[in-house]
Amino acid sequence: MMKYNWACIGCGHIANEMAQAFSEIGKSFLGVYGRTPANDEAFAKRYGISKIYKSADELFSDESVDVVYIATPHNRHIEYIIQAAKHKKHILCEKAITLNSNELALAVKAAEENGVVLAEAMTVYHMPVYTEAEKYIKSGKLGRLKLIEVNLGSNKDYDMKNRFFNPELAGGAMLDIGVYALSFMRRFMSESPNEIRSAVKLAPTGVDEQAVMLLKNSSGEMASVTLSLTAKLPRTAVASFENGYIEFENYNRSIRAKITFLSGGDSVIIESDGKKSPLCYELEDMERAVSGKENNMRLDYTVDVMDIMTKTRKEWGVVYPEEKE
Repeated sequence: MMKYNWACIGCGHIANEMAQAFSEIGKSFLGVYGRTPANDEAFAKRYGISKIYKSADELFSDESVDVVYIATPHNRHIEYIIQAAKHKKHILCEKAITLNSNELALAVKAAEENGVVLAEAMTVYHMPVYTEAEKYIKSGKLGRLKLIEVNLGSNKDYDMKNRFFNPELAGGAMLDIGVYALSFMRRFMSESPNEIRSAVKLAPTGVDEQAVMLLKNSSGEMASVTLSLTAKLPRTAVASFENGYIEFENYNRSIRAKITFLSGGDSVIIESDGKKSPLCYELEDMERAVSGKENNMRLDYTVDVMDIMTKTRKEWGVVYPEEKE
């Protein structure tokens, strides 16, 4: 199905994973642009990429490019999104898609005005396991959603100069890993939360190092979210319903889930075939959206999650240099 020409901005870890996903399906990026020419050349050689752009403007001006994949630090996303939209390029942008809700509103407006698809590269919205789980939910067998518990924690080197703790690179747990947990929550909740309580521990640089969030929407659905950059946690996520619950393993890239029904204790295992890397599903869904056939990119969920993150960071007093007046 992959019939559009893609160009990549950024050559970091996640860009390499996306290039590998392209390779799995017999395709590659048409071109790449990054800040370091030597890295661009190595990236292009590694993945058989034919074009290396000298500037972002050169990439955006290339009429043969249909879709731009943005894999730079969070605080550079908005400028590239706006430029891509103005040049009529469809946009798949790494999470978190922008720094805050104001930036995202500008991005959405630019995409709408220029008739292009804008989406965040969020695996939770595309993995087949979630689609299969939703069939059970929609069948009514599980009843109404009651509670979600989701965790994500890693043990990063406590170096205030690396990107995880550096405000100059939009560091902090919320934008780096919280976006996964909140996206999981939003996928299953019937509506976005309107009540949020939280506690946070800030790093010496002023970014959020660790946090616990409690969320509730007007339907009475609740969620607890635990995040940490300094404490390793299992990547577990559970959605609990009236008549049972669903457990997801390694939920941000889940290939397995277990549904347990309370009546009789029966359970069902859902597994994907594992033949594709998680990012392949993002690519395929993005191309469907670009083709106009079916848009499952969940930009509305992305907006809801960004609203939550922006409001909560404001309460914490976590402000990035680009946000200071």
